[in-house]
Amino acid sequence: MKPLQALAEDLANGRTTSRALVDACLERIADPAGEGKRVFLQVDAEGARAQADFADAQRKRGVAPSPYAGIPISVKDLFDVQGQVTRAGSTVLAKTAPATQDAPPVAKLRAAGFVLIGRTNMTEFAYSGIGINTHYGTPLNAYDRKTGRVPGGSTSGGAISVTDDMAAAALGTDTGGSLRIPPAFNGLVGFKPTAKRVSLKGAVPLSFSLDSIGPIGRTAACCAIIDAVISGEREDAPVPPAHPVKGLRFAVPQSFVLDDVEPAVMAAFEASLAALRKAGAIVEEIPLSELLELPKINSKGGFSAPEAYSWHRKLLEAQGDGYDPRVRVRIMKGTEQSAADYIELLAARRDLIARVAAITAPYDALVMPTVAIVAPKLQELIDSDAAFTRANLLALRNTSVGNFLDQCAISLPAHRAGEAPVGLMLMGAHGTDAKLLSIAGGVAGLLPAGQG
Repeated sequence: MKPLQALAEDLANGRTTSRALVDACLERIADPAGEGKRVFLQVDAEGARAQADFADAQRKRGVAPSPYAGIPISVKDLFDVQGQVTRAGSTVLAKTAPATQDAPPVAKLRAAGFVLIGRTNMTEFAYSGIGINTHYGTPLNAYDRKTGRVPGGSTSGGAISVTDDMAAAALGTDTGGSLRIPPAFNGLVGFKPTAKRVSLKGAVPLSFSLDSIGPIGRTAACCAIIDAVISGEREDAPVPPAHPVKGLRFAVPQSFVLDDVEPAVMAAFEASLAALRKAGAIVEEIPLSELLELPKINSKGGFSAPEAYSWHRKLLEAQGDGYDPRVRVRIMKGTEQSAADYIELLAARRDLIARVAAITAPYDALVMPTVAIVAPKLQELIDSDAAFTRANLLALRNTSVGNFLDQCAISLPAHRAGEAPVGLMLMGAHGTDAKLLSIAGGVAGLLPAGQG
């Protein structure tokens, strides 16, 4: 499926209709040979067709609420959608009452005319960067599907809904990398905004200190469009012009984020840096050894474990056996933190944020591999807890830096055609979301995928 801008132009010029786009998505979802049954936990085919017909009627009358009215989009299963049960990829919430109203980001997308095609699969309660779901199945990565590789998590179904043309874009969340790991593993673009920039109301939380809500799309422009809508900036979502790369200053941290990087990832990363330099960017290597403090700071589960446990405690007492054991054990790690530990964690975060911000202030963005590894084989991680733990830690390591530091970040595809997908991550200072999206538009045009 085309990027959002191209789809909007096709709709405006009568080259397609919303109904045609939605029917094509529904056909892909229903294909028994495809991933639809693992990608979507709920599909509202009748509702989607009705939304599409309404969008087409509005456009004929010249009253479409935005240029993107009628474009199908998927929604991660942890968002409230009026009249639907919010399961968050789990069976323990399956009997809860349907939501009485849309989560604010969902409501904003609906108000802009996007068609909600369905709810996508995810890691149970968003607690892993791998994407395995033991209850509903695991969507297979778009790359090397014959072998069967993980999709990345936790926004697993969202990413595959886009790669497999089941939706034009996806709404997801990011606590440690869930909007960037799946795009890195699947050759897409994913944007994590500064936390709290988009309302968290109506979304099942993992960590209220780290959670953020954002898009997955085919291009940086797609992400900018969705971000503008859900953040409440503009419903018509004008795309920021791609920032010229010449003269921009990028910092490449040498500590922590380059450890144990697989050769394929490093080759793509080095090629990306060479492309930036060739285009006139100033690329400087900096130690940023402060990042080496993160493992110790988070040794007792960081923010996710205690904050998740506080939300899940009563549910675990009542239905603990219904959880994926790998998810349950991570949540239960929250019992290891005392109140004093948590207060010290808050102080350590404030201190590290201040020190890193001072060091990185002269740069337009930090640059690093999104994920240190290419997508692992699914069966190997199902069979081995040790292999799963190692892959999960490596998948989350680089992306989680941005969550802890409360910065914005975007992953761009940096691999060549036919190679295993690899992501290049740009990380911007707190609150510089629009600037980072504009920079990403310029950088993406230099990378092999040519995404803009």
